Amino acid sequence: MNVLLWLVIYLVVVNLIGFSMMGIDKSRARRRAWRIPEAHLIIVALIGGSVGAILGMWLFRHKTRHWYFAYGLPVILVLQIAVVIALILSPLQISLF
Repeated sequence: MNVLLWLVIYLVVVNLIGFSMMGIDKSRARRRAWRIPEAHLIIVALIGGSVGAILGMWLFRHKTRHWYFAYGLPVILVLQIAVVIALILSPLQISLF
């Protein structure tokens, strides 16, 4: 398989994980059960799950009052987009296979 396909699969999976983690944490918050640490939610966003985490944050109305989520997750997304654009526009040829 080609590298681009693997990257797309990775991003879909990590974004589904980020989305799910927001929903699970919201459900646990309502039941006053064990919670997912905020650092784990941010780490998933950093490794490529920022879109899923943002969608989960707004759909489940979870962590929207925390400034580091309300502003931090969109900043992570913008930085990830900037990195992708920089890689696309760079003169370097990256060939893994």
